[in-house]
Amino acid sequence: MKITKYESFLVPPRWLFLKIETDEGIAGWGEPVIEGKAATVKTAVDELMEYLIGKNPMNIEDHWNVMYRSGFYRGGPILMSAIAGIDQALWDIKGKYFNTPVYQLLGGKVRNSIKVYSWIGGDRPAEVGAAAKEMFDKGFTAVKMNATEELQYVDSYKKIDAAVKRIAAVRESVGADIGIGVDFHGRVHKPMAKILAKELEPFHPMFIEEPVLPENNEALREIANHVSIPIATGERMFSRWDFKKLLVQGYVDIIQPDVSHAGGITECKKIISMAEAFDVAAAPHCPLGPIALAACLQVDATCHNAFIQEQSLGIHYNKGTDLLDYLMENDVFKYENGYVKIPEAPGLGIEINENHVRKMAEIGHNWRNPLWRHTDGSVAEW
Repeated sequence: MKITKYESFLVPPRWLFLKIETDEGIAGWGEPVIEGKAATVKTAVDELMEYLIGKNPMNIEDHWNVMYRSGFYRGGPILMSAIAGIDQALWDIKGKYFNTPVYQLLGGKVRNSIKVYSWIGGDRPAEVGAAAKEMFDKGFTAVKMNATEELQYVDSYKKIDAAVKRIAAVRESVGADIGIGVDFHGRVHKPMAKILAKELEPFHPMFIEEPVLPENNEALREIANHVSIPIATGERMFSRWDFKKLLVQGYVDIIQPDVSHAGGITECKKIISMAEAFDVAAAPHCPLGPIALAACLQVDATCHNAFIQEQSLGIHYNKGTDLLDYLMENDVFKYENGYVKIPEAPGLGIEINENHVRKMAEIGHNWRNPLWRHTDGSVAEW
């Protein structure tokens, strides 16, 4: 079998889909994208696919190594996201060829389903108590929200109090049993992160996410010694070598690699298994489309330390276009009692509605994340 052609599709709300075809009529789908840089990743995909045309799609490990190691410059969000989407599509082809879900090719599953959480609140969180109750009533047992709006390196306690009040409202509305992930989103610098994390302790968050920017991960030591809340990070880390440093430092409790950013199924399986040796849990990052979520679930199925999965159905970014719009079956991601079953169909376990993909690709997108500024005019972290 040989790879004969590929196509990329920029589709709303902010995704990039990839289709790889073979001379045996089997096609695979992947989702190579960085939010806000989809067109840049598309160009990287074009460059990498020059090598793969005419190659046997079955040799996934070798193809991964060529894409990663053959370039003198490697790693980073663009190249690793391009590799990730190609890798997903190759696994999809291989699973379809052997008529089995990808998890069987990775050694088989350790679970039949995995807990999922739902986003509430948006970029500037508001009315989160009512939103959390709505998700709880729908059967979700965990939610995640942004902790704050923009914060200066040292800022007003008024903003801290407002953030604490929002988390308190969520806890009050849903009780003690529901998990609350609080995403600092890298918006909070170390001086304020210590204060905010300490103030949140009484509300027993499931985790605090990216309490500092990943380039400042050395600050996790001080935060970990300051609070007992589990610390999660990793959505902006892109290879096992990035995560190696984090795990050796020993101040993270939950890693969050993104299967569309961190080298795909091949790399994320290795990252999560490496974390298991450090007694660290995994909650893969995925505020993306249906192909990315399907790929995550295939990895989750095989990793003992994966305990919860992010998903973006109904997220504030998806207004007007959502995950299920691009699938032939609307119940493949059916959430029951806060869990989703691992897809059992061959490959990634989903069937893409290609006609709809092509229709929406004619619309396309040019999504960019917001640009925030502080009162003094300096750029704020979003």
